Amino acid sequence: MKLCWVLLGVLLSFGGLSWGQKGLDIPEYDGKDRVHDLTIKNYKNIMKKYDVMVVYYHDHVGDSRVAQKQFEMEELALELAAQVLEDLDDEDIGFGLVDEKKDNVLAKKLDFDEVDSIYVFTEDEVIEYDGELAADTLVEFIFDVLEDPVEFLENERELRAFEDIDEDIKLVGYFKNEKSDQFAEYEDAAEEFHPFIKFFATFDAKIAKKLDLKMNEVDFYEPFMDDPITIPGKPYSEAELVEFIEDHDRPTLRKLQPHNMYDVWEDDIDDEHIIVFAEESDPDGFEFLEVVKQVAEDNTDHPHLSILWIDPDDFPLLVPYWEKTFDIDLSTPQIGVVDTDDGDSVWMDIDHEDDLPTVDELEDWIEDVLEDEIDPDDDDDDDDDDDDDDDDDDDDDDDDDDDDDDDDDDDDDDDDDDDDDDDDDDDDDDDDDDDDDDDDDDDDDDDDDDDDDDDD
Repeated sequence: MKLCWVLLGVLLSFGGLSWGQKGLDIPEYDGKDRVHDLTIKNYKNIMKKYDVMVVYYHDHVGDSRVAQKQFEMEELALELAAQVLEDLDDEDIGFGLVDEKKDNVLAKKLDFDEVDSIYVFTEDEVIEYDGELAADTLVEFIFDVLEDPVEFLENERELRAFEDIDEDIKLVGYFKNEKSDQFAEYEDAAEEFHPFIKFFATFDAKIAKKLDLKMNEVDFYEPFMDDPITIPGKPYSEAELVEFIEDHDRPTLRKLQPHNMYDVWEDDIDDEHIIVFAEESDPDGFEFLEVVKQVAEDNTDHPHLSILWIDPDDFPLLVPYWEKTFDIDLSTPQIGVVDTDDGDSVWMDIDHEDDLPTVDELEDWIEDVLEDEIDPDDDDDDDDDDDDDDDDDDDDDDDDDDDDDDDDDDDDDDDDDDDDDDDDDDDDDDDDDDDDDDDDDDDDDDDDDDDDDDDD
């Protein structure tokens, strides 16, 4: 589930606060319906009214009260975004909904293939948004969509701003002017990746010299890397630029951000991510990040190394979930390998009371991960062993119970035999007593007879 509901509730709750001065009035939903229900019959008439159309392709809600509440929150996020963007002067931006069950014909017509996704229709292309469904994040993304695909560097200030961008992939090229064929190819390539990858260009020889760029040359910068890769084979065609970027679009180190969180999470290697949790604003977190960046830069040519950095400050709602799921403390820096299928994970043993890991120690640990010597799937094997041990214990208990039952049966048999013997002895005693009584009676009779004879 896309965890935006609480965040949106907090955002909306501020709308009712009364600030003493103008300028900090956070938007509050005004209750007006701006989001359209699109159908196969009305979608053309609605979409042609807008320069940009934002369409949410969602699950069918059904009768579940939980699903209905969830959808209400999703729709409210879209309504607030539509309200905020309504007053833009240059662009008319519309919002719509497509139900996967009721509007399946329209979904096929629009080539929607992933439910719970947002598609942004512009004049020339359709852009899929794979970020957090929150009004502020969505509005920021749409602002990026509205920007030109190539930004120009024309002075020292803009050059410094370019150099400060280190969390995203970026490219920069040096061209004669905007009308050159080489720039046209570069601009066409930029449109293919807009707004996810940042493209810059300069026509100024002084700026190009500081960037160490030759005419019609393009440099490719990975996130957090000081030195770029010069794309070989200039002058380039659009296809050549696109091919190079697609071959290098998984950086050695990248940051999870609200506007790309689902897309990045799904881009794993063999269903695993090497994840770094570190707060950049925290001294230990900052120091640990510097070590991670150095490791990434030293190993940028490794084809299977991809590290995902998550700053817990960017996702406060997810911190308790991550701590519970991974059994870690996010108040301190962490690095681990996570199985994206089942959430199993293994984390580096870091003694936070001592010094943080060095570059060499971190490289050794990552090498063990890449060679499968450290593998979150090993936890599954341990669980299987535990199950086997439990089964053995159960078997032993059953055997003990059987032995106890046998012993009880033997004891019962012995008791029965003893009782029988006692009964036999009692019977014999009774018989003996009876015989003695008979003998006594006979003797008495004989004595009586003798007495009678004497009398005669």
